[in-house]
This record gives sequence, structure tokens and C-alpha cells, in this order.
Amino acid sequence: MSQGRMVNVGDVELWTEEFGDPAHPPVLLVMGSMSQGVLWPDEFVGRLVAGGRRVIRYDHRDTGRSTTVDFDSHPYTWAAIKDDVLGLLDAYGIGAAHIVGHSAGGLLGQWIAAEQPDRVLTLTVIGASPLGGREGQVLMRALMGQEQPPGSLPPPTPEFVEFFTKAAVNPPPAGRREQIDFQIELARVLHGPALPFDEDGQRRVEERLHDRAADPAAVTNHQRAGVSASEFEPAGILHRVVAPTLVIEGTHEPVKPGHGALIAQEIPGAELLMIEGMGHTLPPQVHRQLADAILEHTGDRPE
Repeated sequence: MSQGRMVNVGDVELWTEEFGDPAHPPVLLVMGSMSQGVLWPDEFVGRLVAGGRRVIRYDHRDTGRSTTVDFDSHPYTWAAIKDDVLGLLDAYGIGAAHIVGHSAGGLLGQWIAAEQPDRVLTLTVIGASPLGGREGQVLMRALMGQEQPPGSLPPPTPEFVEFFTKAAVNPPPAGRREQIDFQIELARVLHGPALPFDEDGQRRVEERLHDRAADPAAVTNHQRAGVSASEFEPAGILHRVVAPTLVIEGTHEPVKPGHGALIAQEIPGAELLMIEGMGHTLPPQVHRQLADAILEHTGDRPE
């Protein structure tokens, strides 16, 4: 696999990694909140490259090997994280790319596609909520046991709520082993009940994530960025998206169940693909189906 490269984007440095022929159509993989770019699995990336794509994945600010900040003295908002995506494309000299976003990365992709359509060749959204839906507020009400008001997005599953309700009353994990064990159990919940969960494989993933992070605790700055500007999502603009859009959701999505269909309803001409058994992660069982769908969606379009 490729070696990483640091790029300057505004006042931060982002760790990035590029695969494939630079002459091939560019696919930018945007991971979710508090998530490192290497959570885009190597096998999945390899399938995209084998299909003739130039693939870039990266660590958001405050994740992995990218810049970490003191949020108290250098606060930022999710608009800044969105602008990091555009700055990364500029740093690579890419005018427009096929954007593939997972979870909050899918929300960022919607935001960019609605506001700067010239930068997005196609949009693929995986396990995400519709831009403007205030999914964070829905999640917070669910964790606090509050009733959702009419018109809100569907809440997370009871299993997801139970996990974090229990975590909230227990001491936070201390030390590398406890932190990794906690992340494995979280991954089990996010994975969902339908497909076999590889605990040993997940431990290797979590060990890698923990050990390559400049500051494992810095990821919580993403939460602070959301709280500091809770109304950061522009609403009512998804109809502006002109990029061909593929919305993907697992049939066992625990965090944002049913949100994919709502995105597809708001974006003109969007296609919805439900993947049997998938939860909120990208397990080996779905790599081929995911990659094939994205290769088809991003193929034979002008760059």
C-alpha cells in the first residue's frame, strides 16, 4: 500500500494517503466523526484501485496523524472540517472528485455537493443522515431518554442507546488496554447483529488506530465542535445537489436507521442501495458489494 503524505490545509496539516494511477478518476474517501482515514479498509480501497480509480483517504484534523489542537484556545466548527475537504483537494491539484463519505463524512459530502457542485463529480453517501436533519440532537435526546418531537429523524436502535447509557455511568476506560477493549465493544454494537463479528480482527484494527494516533483523546474535539455550533447544518438545500448520488445504508444500521431513504428523497434523482446485513461499519463481508456499486456509480462520467 501507499506511503502517507502530510498536506497543509489552512492552519492544519492533514495526513493523507494516495493509491492508484494519478491519471485515473479521483475518488476521495471521507470518514466519519472522530474516525481515522485508515478505517476505510485496505481491501475495499484495493478493489477501487483495481477498478481504475485514483483513491485518496485521509485523517481529519484531531484524528490519527493529522494536526491536533487545544480546542479551548483554538476552537473550530464543523464548517472548518468541511473546508478541510476542499483544501485537501486543492493541495492535490484536484478540481473535482468523486466523493465517498461514511457517516458524518457523508454529511460533509452532501454539504459540499449542495454548496459547491463544481467540486463533486459524483456523490456516494454511506450510513449517513440528511444534511439539515440535526441528527446530533436526535441522538442526544435518545441517550437522555427524551421523546423525539414530531418530524424528527428516526432515533438509534435500543441496543445502541443501551451501550452508551451504561458507558455514561461507568468510569471512562483508563490506559491502552481498557481503551482498546471499549472500542472493540463499541465496534460490536456498530457492526450490528446480522453478520459474524471478528473480535480478533477488530482488536488488530483498534490497536493500530490507538497506536498511530498523535493524541487518542483529541477526537472528542469533534464533539465539542458540534456542540459549540449546534445549528451548523444548513437546512433545505439538498435539492441543489446536481451530482449523481448513490445513497447506501445497511439493513441493520444501528445509529441512523432509515436515514438513507430520507437523503434519497431530498436529492433529485438519487439512488438508494440497501446492503443486507450491514450495520454502521464496513466489514469484509460487504467490501465487494460496496466497491462494485461505487465503481459502477463513478464509471463513464466526465472528469
